[in-house]
Amino acid sequence: MRSVFCAALLMLAVRAEVPYERLVNASSEPQNWLTYHGDYGGVRHRELDQINTANVKDLRLEWLFQVPKSGRFETVPLVVDGVMYFTAPEGHAFAVDARSGRELWRRRHRIPENALLVGGSINRGFAVLGGRLYMATPEGRLLCLDSRNGEELWDVEVGPWQKGFGATSAPLAVKDKLIIGVAGGEYGVRGYLDAYDAATGKRVWRWYSIPGKGEPGNETWSGDSWLRGGAPPWMTGTYDPQLGLLYWGIGNPAPDLDGDVRKGDNLYSSSIVALDANTGKLVWHYQTMPHDTHDWDAAQTPMLADLDWKGQPRKLLFQGNRNGFFYVLDRVTGKFLMAKAFARQNWSRGFDETGRPIYEASIDPTPDGNRICPGLAGGANWMAPAFNPQLKTFYLQYFEECHTYYSMPQQFKEGKPYWGGTYQSIENERKWGNVKALDPFTGEAKWSFEFNKPSWVGTLSTSGGLLFTGDDDGYLVALDARSGKLLWKINTGASMATAPITYMVKGKQYLTMASGGALLTFALP
Repeated sequence: MRSVFCAALLMLAVRAEVPYERLVNASSEPQNWLTYHGDYGGVRHRELDQINTANVKDLRLEWLFQVPKSGRFETVPLVVDGVMYFTAPEGHAFAVDARSGRELWRRRHRIPENALLVGGSINRGFAVLGGRLYMATPEGRLLCLDSRNGEELWDVEVGPWQKGFGATSAPLAVKDKLIIGVAGGEYGVRGYLDAYDAATGKRVWRWYSIPGKGEPGNETWSGDSWLRGGAPPWMTGTYDPQLGLLYWGIGNPAPDLDGDVRKGDNLYSSSIVALDANTGKLVWHYQTMPHDTHDWDAAQTPMLADLDWKGQPRKLLFQGNRNGFFYVLDRVTGKFLMAKAFARQNWSRGFDETGRPIYEASIDPTPDGNRICPGLAGGANWMAPAFNPQLKTFYLQYFEECHTYYSMPQQFKEGKPYWGGTYQSIENERKWGNVKALDPFTGEAKWSFEFNKPSWVGTLSTSGGLLFTGDDDGYLVALDARSGKLLWKINTGASMATAPITYMVKGKQYLTMASGGALLTFALP
C-alpha cells in the first residue's frame, strides 16, 4: 500500500518548466515565486489582493511542514505552477504540493563531517531554470538537481572550504548561466563572483571582487593585503535583462575591524557593482564605505526600479545599506543621486558631490574601544526589503543598536577567523528592531513600526495593501502598507530569520514563512 501511495506522490512531482523568458517576466506571474527575490529586480511585491487589509485578520494556518534542522532556517521557497521547492540546513532539499504541504520528494547533500562551515549550515534557497534546480552548499559547492525527483545531475566546487570559503546564498539564473558568489570575508579569503553553465556546471567566468596585481584598483590595498582582503559577494544579487547587467553587493574587507594592515580605500569591498552578465566584466562601481572598519558590507539587496527622478524617467537602484543609509543610484551609470540616514549613525557628516562619504574625525575601532552606531550587524543587513509600486514606497527592516568596537591586531592564518578586533554591547543602552516605510525620492520616513528587539525578518508587499514581516520573538505580522498600522499577528512558536512569500494555486492565495524548523503556510478560510 505504501509503494502505491509513494508512486502517486511521484506522479505529482512534474518537471518544472521555467525557461529564461519566464524569469524575465516573473512579475507577470504573481501566482508563482520564481526567484529568490521573486523577480529579477528584487522588488518583492506581488499583485495579489485576495488577502487584503479588510480580511487579513482572518488568516489561519493552512499547513505546516517540519524539516530536519540544526541551524537557522533561512530559506525563501520557490513556487512553480503549484509545486513548492525549498532548501533547509545541512544540505536538505524538498519539493511539496504548494496547496497542502504534502511531500513529493526530498534530497540530502552530505556535507563532509570535518568541513569548515564559515556561514554555519544554512542555505537560503534554490534557483530554477528549465527543468532543473540549483543550490549552493555550506562547504562551497553548487549542485544541479532534477526538479522531478531531486536527483543530482552535477556537482561543482565554488570555493574550497579548507581555505575559508563557503556558499550560503541562492544562485541567480540568468540566460544559460548560474551566478553565485562566495562567503568567507571573516576568514581572509579573496572574494569572487562566478558564472556556471546551467547544463554542464562548467565555469564560464570569474570576477574577483579585489583587483589583482597590476589591475585598476589594486593600488587601494597597501602591500599584499589584497590577497586576503575578504570582500565576498555572499548574498544574491539582481539583474536588468534590458541592460544585460548584474547588480551585486560586495562584502566587507578583511580583517573586519583593523584597517591599519590594509591602508587605502580597499576596492571593491563594501561596494555596489554592475557587471556584464555575459562576460563578468566590471561596468561600474559605487563604494558605500571606503576603507570600512566596521564590518558594514554592501551585500544588501540592490533593488531595481524604473521611476521619474526629478521629472525625468530614470533607471534607478535602491539600497538600504548596513551603514544605516538609504541610497539611490542611476543603475545605467552608477551615478550617486541621494543618500539619507534611516537609522541612528555617528560615522558620517554627509557626502561630497560624487557620493563619497565624509567621515567623522574618529570612527575607527580602537584598542580601548569606541562607541559607534550602527552596531556590528549594521542598520540593515541581508533582511529583504520590498517596494510597493502603487504607493511608491520602499520598506525595510533594520536594527537600532550601537556597539563598542575594539581593534586587536591579528596574524592571518589560512582557514582561521580573521577579524582584527571585537565588539561589545553597550550596557543599559536600549536596542530594538524597526520596520520603516521610506519615500524613495527623499529618503524621509512615511511611517515606522517598532519591535521589542532587533529582528532578522525581511518584508513582502502586496496589492492587497499589506506589508508582511516579523520579529525575533516569533511573531509574523501584517501591517497596513499605507500607515504601518498592525492588522494581524500570529506567534509561529520560534524565531524567524528569512522573508515571507505569497502565491496563488487554483484561485486561492497563500502566505508562507519559515520559522524555527518548520515551514508555515497561511490562507483565508
